Amino acid sequence: MLLRAPLLFSLLVFSSFLAQAAPRTCLVVGISDGDTLTARCGRIGAYERVKVRIAAIDAPEKAQPYGQRSKQALSDMCFRENARITEIDTDRYGRTVADVSCNGEDAGSRMVSQGWAWVYDYNRLATKRGGGLFKLQDSARAKRLGLWADAKPTPPWDWRKRQREQPHWGGFF
Repeated sequence: MLLRAPLLFSLLVFSSFLAQAAPRTCLVVGISDGDTLTARCGRIGAYERVKVRIAAIDAPEKAQPYGQRSKQALSDMCFRENARITEIDTDRYGRTVADVSCNGEDAGSRMVSQGWAWVYDYNRLATKRGGGLFKLQDSARAKRLGLWADAKPTPPWDWRKRQREQPHWGGFF
């Protein structure tokens, strides 16, 4: 009986994973930055707007160097296209964390391979994908593509930390 309980638990976890991983096809209606988009999912009269953070990548913020170019790269690939969205998680901001494919191409892989995003090992998602994203990042860096044209680009997580730590002056001098 003791052996059956872990097996049953494993089957329940696996079946809930399969239920969550069912992909949805949605129309991309907005691009926030190089790793976040808004999609319209559902059917006519029952649309749902979903904010999606692309899994396993982190792109420069809009106000950061390369931020606008990263946003444009994702827009060129996905804006006004049907995207296949496979939900993985929800982040602390309530966004859906998902694998996203536009025109049959994985958006995260393309953004990393073109040098417009870093691999972001959120809950070890990048590692679970077989390390392929790390290889794409290394290749983009070696070719000095996108943000890798800069000798030492600032990762977005470091840039955001610096922004939080800077004093914000609210008045005039």
